[in-house]
Order: sequence, then structure tokens, then C-alpha cells
Amino acid sequence: MQEHDLSYVRAEMAVSEPAPAGVSGLGAWVRKNLFATPFDSALTLVGLLVVAYIIPPLINWAFISAQWTGTDRTFCATVAQGGVQPDGWSGACWAFVNAKFGQFMFGRYPVEEHWRVILVAIMFVVLLVPMMVPRIPRKGLNAILLFAVFPIVAYFLLTGGWFGLTHVETPLWGGLLVTLVLSFVGIAVSLPLGIVLALGRRSKMPVVKMICVIFIEAVRGVPLVTVLFMASVMFPLFLPAGMTFDKLLRALIGVALFASAYMAEVVRGGLQAIPKGQYEGADSLGLSYWQKTGLIVLPQALKLVIPGIVNTFIGLFKDTSLVYIIGMFDLLGVVRQNFSDAAWASPQTPISGLVFAGFVFWLFCFGMSRYSIYMERRLDTGHKR
Repeated sequence: MQEHDLSYVRAEMAVSEPAPAGVSGLGAWVRKNLFATPFDSALTLVGLLVVAYIIPPLINWAFISAQWTGTDRTFCATVAQGGVQPDGWSGACWAFVNAKFGQFMFGRYPVEEHWRVILVAIMFVVLLVPMMVPRIPRKGLNAILLFAVFPIVAYFLLTGGWFGLTHVETPLWGGLLVTLVLSFVGIAVSLPLGIVLALGRRSKMPVVKMICVIFIEAVRGVPLVTVLFMASVMFPLFLPAGMTFDKLLRALIGVALFASAYMAEVVRGGLQAIPKGQYEGADSLGLSYWQKTGLIVLPQALKLVIPGIVNTFIGLFKDTSLVYIIGMFDLLGVVRQNFSDAAWASPQTPISGLVFAGFVFWLFCFGMSRYSIYMERRLDTGHKR
């Protein structure tokens, strides 16, 4: 037999070599993202100049020259203003935030009952974290505990009047407590109700479609302030004499319905983006309408509109500050309310309180946006085969 020379055939895999220095590392990233073209280079230099102009004074105001401790306004005012700081001093008055921190978090909730609010917050975190981590099993049980059991337990703990707990009226609630209650209820109600409204708007039944269209367009056509005003002031006028509902409950219903109308349009956009072949494939398998919607169409639609859903959640979280107009004090409302405290009246007090409130809002909104990006990447199947 004729022998063949196979010496040119590799007997083992070649050892991988590092990427060229010009296409990897920090230097490559800088050249690609900051100095790719002359125009990009010019924008980068302008941006660096702006940062260099803004950041040092901001750091000096917020940290270096800031007043961290104190018992009254004199610690955050100059000598000419009746304080102890030298003339020309400008710094954050974090002493004001530290002194009013309890009110910023709990409003006028009784101090001796703060443990109930803290316990509710701990329960919420303990149930929310496993729900957000995909690797943790038993999501069904977790969802039942978070969206069905937890609200009931939280209601009894926060309001009291049961099991020996002191009753705390909702007008005493305030601060971050009200912000989180409004946003949690709004988010928990708006998503399922928005899905129902979106499906109803695409329904082939004229009556169902007309009702959903009228509700969505009517609610989306007015600002949230109007909805809150109607729920707080106008709605009681239509009730029989002697009948009333808690103001917080009315605000919760108004916020939830308002967010549901916007959520319905977001979900409808996802439903319209699903190719017609998905519907036809489900019909060819003999699936019922609810099987087709729940198992095939809706999961794909919700995955497509994750950014829109989270954007609605973020907008809802920030819009809770509008309850200030109906006499309720969320985080921002309590901060503004404390500006009138004569014991802390100084030029630096308002901006310090507003910066603190803005940071808290940014912290929650940024967390929701980052989790949205994480879920988008995890559910993205475009690169898979």
C-alpha cells in the first residue's frame, strides 16, 4: 500500500495567544470610545474640562466644607447670618439631614412604633431579593408570599389596632414610608391590570375593546395631579353622607389606575411586535386563546418591552411626590415641610435637604434601571442557536 506523509497534520491544539495590545485593554477602549475620530476627541476634551470645572467645587461643598454635626441652624450659618461659620462659607448642611432623618424616613409615625416599619422593610427585602435572583427556586411560592401574604401582614403591622398593636392613623405616615407604599402598590397593581387592559384593547369583542379603549385614553389624557385631586377632593362629594374612605387608600387607587393605563400601552406595543407566525403556530397546535396568550405570546411580548415596563415603574416612583398637592407628605414633601423649621433656617438647609432627597430617589431608580439591563441580557436569546 502507498504510504502518505501526514507530518503536516497537527497532532494537538495550538495554544491560544493573547490578543494584540492595540485591540484590548484600557488603551484600546479609550481609543475606540473616546478618541476614535477628531470630533470624538474634541467632545472628550470638552467633557473633561466641564468635569474638571464642576467636580472639585461639588466635592468641596458636599464633603470637605460640609457641616456634619450640629443641633441647630447656627452650625450651618455664617457669623453675619447669626451662626458660627466664617463669612463666605458655603457647604452642605448634613447636620440638618441627620437631625431630621427620622422624619424623612417615617414622617410623624410614632417614634416608639418605628420598629413596625423597620420590620415591614426587612420582610420586604427578604421576599424581594429571592424573587429577583433567577437561581433561587420556588418562585411561585415566593410570588404568593410577596404579592398576597406580605401586603396583608404589612397592613396590620403599619396600621395597628390588632393583636395589641397601637393604631397609627395614615395621616401620621410620611417620608420614605409613603413613597415606598405608593410605589409598591402602584407597581404591583399596574402590571397585571395593564396586561388585562392591553389584552382587552386587542380583543375582538367590541364591548370589551370599547371599555378598555375609553379607560386607557381617558386616564392617559389627564395629568396625575388631576387624578389625585379627583380621588381626594371630588370623589368624597359623590358618596352618601357619613361615608368616606381613607385618603391614602384613595391615593393608592388613583396612582394604581393611572399607572395601569400607561402600562397597558407599553404591553400593547409588545403584543404588536410579536410576529404573526407565532399566533399561527399556536393555532396549528390546537391551543386555546388563554394557552396561546399565556404560554407563547405574552412571555415574548413582556420580554420585548422590559425597558418600557421599568421606565413606567421609575416614572411612577418619582410621581409619588405629587401626593404633596393633596396634603400627604412623601419623602420630598417631608423634606420641604422641614424647611419651615425656624431652628434650622439657613441658606444651606434647603439645598442640602433637596440633594439628600434627590440622592434617595436616584438610588432607587438607578437600581431598577440596572436590574432591567441585567434581565434584558439574561433573557436575550438572539445570540443563541
